[in-house]
Amino acid sequence: MLVALSALYALLPLVWLLMASAVDAQALFASDFLDPSQFALLDNVRALLDEGDGIFLRWYGNSLLYAVGGAALGALISVAAGYAFEKFEFTGRRHLFTLVLLSVMVPATVLALPLYLMVSGLGMANTVWSVLVPVLFNPFGVYLGRLFAASYVPGEVLEAARVDGAGELRSFFSVGLRMVGPGYVTIFLFQLTAIWNNFFLPLVMLNDESLYPLSLGLYSWNAAAPINPDFYPLMVIGSLLALLPLVVAFVLLQWFWKSGLTAGAVK
Repeated sequence: MLVALSALYALLPLVWLLMASAVDAQALFASDFLDPSQFALLDNVRALLDEGDGIFLRWYGNSLLYAVGGAALGALISVAAGYAFEKFEFTGRRHLFTLVLLSVMVPATVLALPLYLMVSGLGMANTVWSVLVPVLFNPFGVYLGRLFAASYVPGEVLEAARVDGAGELRSFFSVGLRMVGPGYVTIFLFQLTAIWNNFFLPLVMLNDESLYPLSLGLYSWNAAAPINPDFYPLMVIGSLLALLPLVVAFVLLQWFWKSGLTAGAVK
């Protein structure tokens, strides 16, 4: 019973979003979602795509670039760093990894202003790189990468690769990365979700509307909605469409995600 109530509590906002997205503005303001005559899903989508000469599609593309590109490359960096911490002996390894663990506890909002000052000093403010580069380095991903390397990549396999003449990079990409595939997908999903929902970093870094991700673009419509109520239906249908990439990613990669989360649970 408790589980059912918890699931219902979690699903209610999604159910409301689905129902609100399918009605016109009059029914939305009246909370009249069950009248079939008010069904206007296609009209809402058409109005969303026409607003601002298709700016929503531009925001969508930006979010895909930041989230998918950033998560794919960021997960690779995290796995490689975790692999290096686990499989190599080097001076300061323990202290560096302790620093990584400590940085996990630092909120991202605390780093936003220092990052902006650094990016501005490099002349990269208000560019795609000002949002994309900072999300490539994820301390929690490095921590997970080390755990997965310890669980999935036996040292004996790497020794065999070295005996066969493979260098360290070849051993990582041909052996280690393939064996830690579930871990890579798990880190990818975590980073994809975090970057897709990221709001404060783009808010600090960007002032060009054409570079906004969905989170910041929908926020700008929300700020304009009290003056122009026509933005309310656009925000609702836009929020619904913004969920689709995360749902698709989790459905397509759920097998790898589950196997990655249970790594090491059974020996």
